[in-house]
Amino acid sequence: MWDCLLCHYSGVIRKFLIVNLLSTTANKGDKMGVFDKLGQTFGSAKGMDIEEYMNSAEMEDVDVLHEPAEMYVKPVTAASESDADLLQEEISKRNIILLDVSELNKRPATRNAILTKLKSYVEKINGDIAQIDENRVLITPSKVKIIKRRKSNR
Repeated sequence: MWDCLLCHYSGVIRKFLIVNLLSTTANKGDKMGVFDKLGQTFGSAKGMDIEEYMNSAEMEDVDVLHEPAEMYVKPVTAASESDADLLQEEISKRNIILLDVSELNKRPATRNAILTKLKSYVEKINGDIAQIDENRVLITPSKVKIIKRRKSNR
């Protein structure tokens, strides 16, 4: 019965239902737990417990308490040039990125290459990019602008 219900619900709703199923107890006469049933259903012979499931990568981006938002603010640490492509993907999903470049500050050439690539991409999609301090950069998706101000000379 649960298999039929689960196949009709998409991503977050399915995960929400699974979490609720996992938090209920199995029938009193049933010696097999809910995790065992789910493991068999999904082809896993290994049993799992609620802590293991909740800490799994599958549950990493699931917020069962709130409705999905149109846009998220995501803190991200960049460590290599390959991170630029991942950041572009997040920006294309309309997420705002708070980028930690402290690791990249040790390699100025790599830092400049990544920021140049991101700046070019953001300008192309009508987004924005601004350095907050020496370790953080704010990157916004299209149609989200950052009000920048110059340091006053006092």
